[in-house]
Amino acid sequence: MNLLDFKVLTFDVVGTLINFEKGVLDSVRRLGGAKAKDLTDDQIFGPYMDGRAKYPGRSSHAMANVYLHLAKELGLPDDAQTAAAFQRDVLDWPAFEDSVAALKRLRKHFRLVAMTNADRVALSAYAHTLGNPFDDTVCCDETGVAKPDPQFFAYNRGRQAAFGYKFEEILHTAQSQYHDIGIATKLGYSTCWIERRQGQKGFGATPTPESVTTPTFTFATLGALADAVEAEVRAAA
Repeated sequence: MNLLDFKVLTFDVVGTLINFEKGVLDSVRRLGGAKAKDLTDDQIFGPYMDGRAKYPGRSSHAMANVYLHLAKELGLPDDAQTAAAFQRDVLDWPAFEDSVAALKRLRKHFRLVAMTNADRVALSAYAHTLGNPFDDTVCCDETGVAKPDPQFFAYNRGRQAAFGYKFEEILHTAQSQYHDIGIATKLGYSTCWIERRQGQKGFGATPTPESVTTPTFTFATLGALADAVEAEVRAAA
């Protein structure tokens, strides 16, 4: 199977294109004072994930409560003003260094679709950060559920079919084994794992999957995926 066999690349956004781990760490260490600067990444990620599980609502509103949960667990400032500042920071999470350029390259060859648990407000902010590369977007506000719920993937499949694209023409591209690669593969999607934490221990701020699923393709970065696509284009010329 070749990458150019596909016509649509669907993308997880937060964690694959947007570096939310850096965003969380930078924000907590900036807002949390001296004590936060001494915390390890995993010490921050643990209560962050617990807080997100406790407050699974729309990311443009729920993240203040996620911060308050995290702050109480870690003994950091837990006032409303600091929580509001963390919430604002969520909309400014940075892109991975290769995301913008790689998406421009990939858009020459594929329809690009955002497929994210972020809500419409947050997705609009992230799309702007990424240079507005998407031809279509699917988010939790439309689906009414969040990944890894199979209905999220079913909604996207039906939506792309309405635009004339066959299921076998879609390649789902994501970092999270838990939210994306495992369930998408199980549902019959071809998958491309962007293994952002390649060479690092654990799963960072993403929940640990029951098992690691072997995807159709694996790349360490989005840039490497774009390189592979362009190599196929040159070979076909």
